[in-house]
Amino acid sequence: MAEFVVEGPSKLSGTIRPSGNKNEALPVIAASLLSSQPIILSNLPNIGDVASMLSLAESLGARLKRDSVHKATLTSANLSNSAPSTELARSIRGSILFAGPLLVRLGETFIPFPGGDKIGRRRIDTHLLGFEALGAEVKVENTGVRLVAPKGLSGTDILLDEASVTATENLLMAASLANGVTILRNAASEPHVQQLGKFLNACGAKIDGIGSNVLRIEGVDALHGAEHRIGPDYLEVGSFIGLAAVTGSELRIEDAAPEHLRIVLHQFHRMGIDVEHDGDAIWVPSDQKLETLPDVGSPTIKIDDAPWPGFPADLTSIAVVVATQVKGTVMVFEKMFESRLFFTDRLIGMGANIILCDPHRALIVGPNRLHGSQMSSPDIRAGMALLIAALCAEGQSVIQNIEQIDRGYEKLDERLSILGASIERVDD
Repeated sequence: MAEFVVEGPSKLSGTIRPSGNKNEALPVIAASLLSSQPIILSNLPNIGDVASMLSLAESLGARLKRDSVHKATLTSANLSNSAPSTELARSIRGSILFAGPLLVRLGETFIPFPGGDKIGRRRIDTHLLGFEALGAEVKVENTGVRLVAPKGLSGTDILLDEASVTATENLLMAASLANGVTILRNAASEPHVQQLGKFLNACGAKIDGIGSNVLRIEGVDALHGAEHRIGPDYLEVGSFIGLAAVTGSELRIEDAAPEHLRIVLHQFHRMGIDVEHDGDAIWVPSDQKLETLPDVGSPTIKIDDAPWPGFPADLTSIAVVVATQVKGTVMVFEKMFESRLFFTDRLIGMGANIILCDPHRALIVGPNRLHGSQMSSPDIRAGMALLIAALCAEGQSVIQNIEQIDRGYEKLDERLSILGASIERVDD
């Protein structure tokens, strides 16, 4: 076990570049199993979840060659196992993404119930209903789900009962090698879903409607090899903007993919935070107003998450900690996961004025002077939020269970230390 020891407040300055998008890397690694030819992936983030996905691919028979910490070649000519390792699968939510590729390549698979962040109920029914619609037999067992399609899958018109990102990705992969045409309606359209679709098309798939909530997939007989660069992590960019604002820091964020940040920047603007654009880079000035811009007829602003292009659920934790440093009242409404906001008790212990109205809504009245504290990171995004709080707080903070943070953010302590943050990793 390791922990971060943070001395605050820290004022940062300089230039930082986001890592590759974790939420793109995981499905693309799984999709690499759809082809028997080499798949070359670059700009992979060097994080725990990516390492777990690559290990899972190897356990299924894929041959892995690591060209560098950020580049890998996967060759899946001879898949030898239709069931991912139970231990590895239960450590990462993304393990369920192997269901589609294994089912369509081998005709069967057993997927252990996936693990991942403990942020509330995370149903997999949308995946299973979609596989059934494509012609698979689904059997739910005590430890996982068995899928069988000995005669292959057949395209059909599917309405997803929720705009699930991972279900959209799973069905998109399976439909690429199914017989006939598949229509996915109410499909997720987040940037990482779009990138997966573009990767599959580069491998020879026939997918139309990328970026919309209606996808048309014409099944093909086989996919060929391709090279693919993982795009920048817009969630990491949003985290860095929030960090710069609450610490009064001036940061330049290179390769920020501003086209993916429109709603994020809008919500930051409502909290008195503005940035400037320079091509693909974003500059965060140090003199932020940090005061809410009230809605017409109401002094309280509400930030709620929604499917793309709405505000990302993974940035609601960041929005909460930023709101503690903003003059005014902010309601954060996290609609998707009923346990994500439970980390606010750590912020309250640091001096934040937060009322957790119910599992989905937190009312934050700021600004609050935070003080250092000892706390534990419950999940990836809450861990980043707590680190931001520690960097703007007075005194020393100790953040334990930072393995959660390492799952989603690459060498965060080293990268932030270069910018002037007082943060030390201590291994127990």
